[in-house]
Amino acid sequence: MYGNYDTATAGASLGENAPEDAEQRFDQLIAAEQRIEPRDWMPDAYRKTLIRQIAQHAHSEIIGMQPEGNWITRAPSLRRKAILIAKVQDEAGHGLYLYSAAETLGVDREELLDLLHTGRQKYSSIFNYPTLTWADVGAIGWLVDGAAIMNQVPLCRCSYGPYARAMVRICKEESFHQRQGFEILHTLSHGTPGQKAMAQDAVNRYWWPSLMMFGPPDEASAHSAQSTAWGIKRFGNDELRQRFVDMTVLPDADLRWNPERGHHDFGAIDWDELARVIRGDGPCNAERMRRRRQAHEDGAWVREAAQAYADRRARPDLDRVRAS
Repeated sequence: MYGNYDTATAGASLGENAPEDAEQRFDQLIAAEQRIEPRDWMPDAYRKTLIRQIAQHAHSEIIGMQPEGNWITRAPSLRRKAILIAKVQDEAGHGLYLYSAAETLGVDREELLDLLHTGRQKYSSIFNYPTLTWADVGAIGWLVDGAAIMNQVPLCRCSYGPYARAMVRICKEESFHQRQGFEILHTLSHGTPGQKAMAQDAVNRYWWPSLMMFGPPDEASAHSAQSTAWGIKRFGNDELRQRFVDMTVLPDADLRWNPERGHHDFGAIDWDELARVIRGDGPCNAERMRRRRQAHEDGAWVREAAQAYADRRARPDLDRVRAS
């Protein structure tokens, strides 16, 4: 098997020796804003773009469990612990949905994880920042998940069916995560002076990295224009970032309403910082990857047991031989 379909049909589906009518049908589906499905013919570049984007999204979900997972045992109440555990479990589930969507494109999940663990595929830069206080959990929920929702709701209309369908459930669950973060910050901002200061500090530190989550400016983005033309993305990085700024209006000395543009002007983003974090020189890059690789190694016995069970289910004759 190759992904979720056999190798006899894989070549046609993945863009090798495509007949002219198949390519024409692909173009027609994109133009009509209809869905491309796994067994449809697709250009190799379309498939590779989807694998890169979906894999990075999946990696971000499982790496994103770490900053908040660190606070499960330190959450200030049993209620907060239970909510945070549920959120981290959701993120694990999101990673599974997305790896499954990527597998429909003919790539193996183990291959994707190997690319992550060896640094050949990336995850969202935001998860390389530390969670120093409990208020950071609130800032992640409100700002980081809020930015993610802004990015991901349009993906529910992505031209690739499995990705779009996975995003419907993910976005519903992310909306709860954002409310959880808002509620944490709202509670702290109505607390003691120390709690208010802690909430403000978390928002100040996570605001600019949250804006970087939308990616580099459109003119510096290598993939944005083509992904938009294919219907994988629906909006450019700059447009989504501007929507988020207008909706949130948070700490920025240069933030001003511009009546001519009908949007808020905001300060300069430190793109050099984003480049450093993406290259692996962020505050927590090394720690995040060390823990991810260790978790993968520690879970090897689970994967081996699951494979042995699957092999046994696939060969019921073995039980009959043993019984005889």
